[in-house]
Parts: sequence; structure tokens; C-alpha cells
Amino acid sequence: MSVVTRVGLSGGIGSGKSTVAAMLRARGAVVVDADALAREVVEPGTPGLAAVVARFGDGVLAPEGSLDRAALAAIVFADPAALADLEAITHPLVAERAAVLLAAAPPDAVVVYDVPLLVEKDLARAYDRVVIVDAPDDVRVERLVVRGMSRPDALARMAAQAPRAERLAVADDVLDNTGDESALQAQVDRLWAALTGG
Repeated sequence: MSVVTRVGLSGGIGSGKSTVAAMLRARGAVVVDADALAREVVEPGTPGLAAVVARFGDGVLAPEGSLDRAALAAIVFADPAALADLEAITHPLVAERAAVLLAAAPPDAVVVYDVPLLVEKDLARAYDRVVIVDAPDDVRVERLVVRGMSRPDALARMAAQAPRAERLAVADDVLDNTGDESALQAQVDRLWAALTGG
């Protein structure tokens, strides 16, 4: 029987949060990925996509009928009211889908919610334990640049997120992802033992 069942996992862009989510999944956690659900609820043919198009127009559709994320991002990240409208459409759909996945999880499962905006949306209290994946800003910028992002874009994305200090302030556990993968694996092993009472 797990000691903790609802774990909120977060970290700034380039911190390695997705890597940690994969490591926890490999150890047996049920991982609910908020970003993946946000994509799922606006796939072609969904009520979510229909609602987004009704609000933002056909210009947010790609030629084949899928959501043109870049076109939508250009609108909502320049207009806080438009972003709020988008979130009002998608967030309830994501929550509904997450609830379905949670209901399907075994009763003794460790459920890890991979939530990029955990701090920004003040969601820490929704979880039994909050795990923050952390790395210094300069390390994160370099990782994003290696992935193909321009340095100014990387800095802008980071600036749009909560500061490191705010993320660390809500953490029950901090995984330092400054080093190599083996160092991170060792920290995840210790975390998993704590989460499962092992």
C-alpha cells in the first residue's frame, strides 16, 4: 500500500520534469501528464476543439483540421483575456479526463500528476506531496538551446513561468537535476522509496 497517492510533479522549462515523470512511470507510478491531456482534449473531432474554434476562429486551424498551436499561442500569449478564455475551455476538460484516469488507477497506486503550471495556478494544496525538479537557470537555458530553441526564446519562456524561489517554496521534495542521469536516478530511487514506504 502506498503512503502517498497524489503527487504533484513540477519544474521550470528545461529542468528535466518530463525525464523524472518517465523514471517514476518506469518504477510503477501512474503518471497523468497535464500537457498530454491538454493536447488530447483539443484533437480533431472533439468538443474542445470546436469550442476553441468557436472562440478564436478558423485561423487557429491547420489545413488538415488540427489545432495550429503556434497560431493559437500567438493570440493567447499576447492577450491575457484570450488566455483566460482558452483556459476556461480547456481546463475543465483536462480535469474531467484526469478524473477518468484517476478512477481507473489501482487503489494503492502512486498517482503522479505532471503539472507544468502547478505553482502558477496555485495547485500545491491539491496534492499529498509536491515534488519539484530543479536546475539553475543557466543550465536550463543551455538545455533548451541544445534542443533547438533560441536563447531569447528560452529566456522568454522561463520569464513567463514562476521564479525558481516560488517553486522551491512549495516543494516537499526537490530533485536537483544539475548533474548526470545516474545522479538523478539515485534521487528518484530515494523518492520512490519514500512514496511507497519502501
